Amino acid sequence: MDFVFQHTDGRKQRVVKFSPVQTRRGAEQYERELRNALLNGTFGKDKCGEESPITLADFTPRFLAFSENNNKHSTAVSKRQILKDHLIPFFGGRPLASIGPAEIEDFKALMRKKKSAAHARKETPTVSAIRKRKDVEPKPLSLKTLNNVLTVLQKLLALAEEQRVIPQAPRVRLFGRLPKPPFDFLTFEEADRFVAAADLEWRPALLVALKAGLRQGELIGLQWSDLDLPRSLLHVRRTIWRGVEGLPKGGRERSVELPGSVVETLKTHRHLRGRFVFCQEDGQPLTASRMAGPLRRALRAAGITRERGQIGWHDLRHTYGSHLAMRAVPLKAIQELMGHSTIEMTMRYAHLSPDSRREAVNVLDRPLAPACDIRATRLEGAANQP
Repeated sequence: MDFVFQHTDGRKQRVVKFSPVQTRRGAEQYERELRNALLNGTFGKDKCGEESPITLADFTPRFLAFSENNNKHSTAVSKRQILKDHLIPFFGGRPLASIGPAEIEDFKALMRKKKSAAHARKETPTVSAIRKRKDVEPKPLSLKTLNNVLTVLQKLLALAEEQRVIPQAPRVRLFGRLPKPPFDFLTFEEADRFVAAADLEWRPALLVALKAGLRQGELIGLQWSDLDLPRSLLHVRRTIWRGVEGLPKGGRERSVELPGSVVETLKTHRHLRGRFVFCQEDGQPLTASRMAGPLRRALRAAGITRERGQIGWHDLRHTYGSHLAMRAVPLKAIQELMGHSTIEMTMRYAHLSPDSRREAVNVLDRPLAPACDIRATRLEGAANQP
């Protein structure tokens, strides 16, 4: 900003400053604050309108506390990790008010060049896996990951504006429309081999994942009181992630109808170790690390491999949705069974039901029933007229 202010005594004073918010509206607001300070005689005597001394690193504990109060535990942990790995190294020492569109674009350019950590995995890698990855070049961060990072920055700045730490949060532009991420699933024949090859102890949990579509945390949190086996119903009421219990994804409970094979398996699985359907020997809930081994053993025993990576627990959920679509189950029913918040999430399975689409267009070649023959109806109506 560069403007001239005329005092009441006729004296003129030129003011040249950088706006804390690098937008036209932000600069105009900053100019009004400075003119008021000059008019009131407080210009230069306080920090009116000047950059907030609070840096992003200073504000991080407040943002994380807000997240822990208002988000799921897993979401709060994810935000903490994003701040630690990406945002604090770049913005940590900067005053929040100095972060504008130009600085955000510089950050985006740097992130596009950043490589993913070679050790970043959802589960602890085996020694053989580490050896195989020694010569593998780390890949650039995916656009989805980049947008996740930018979303956290956007929410942090919005909270800073809400709590009046900065006058106005700059706009954070995400990367453009992203392609739908690929997913893997077992064929019908692979699913049968997989269940048959599983350890007897783990077969019920694997079967429920395959034929009820529960997420891993929902499997861990499943209790006997959630089952209504006489009515072939399973109620998804909670999820457990890293030992912390919460509502299922989307914050809503749901009910899932069970096929007969799952009902019979659960009846024979009944144990006396506590309230959790699938648990450790002492009745405590399972953990993701304990569930990794049985899944790998079942896949290996069934001879199921993939070139781009191993099948995970979430791929069993994808198998559930895929098999429903391939059996021509309506997408709306699949959405309700899987607990998707929007039909767009379910649409990823739409291309797997070619038979239903083929059947839909085949009706065009079928002869019309007499009641549906428009010409016959017209003739009949004309004959009945007086």
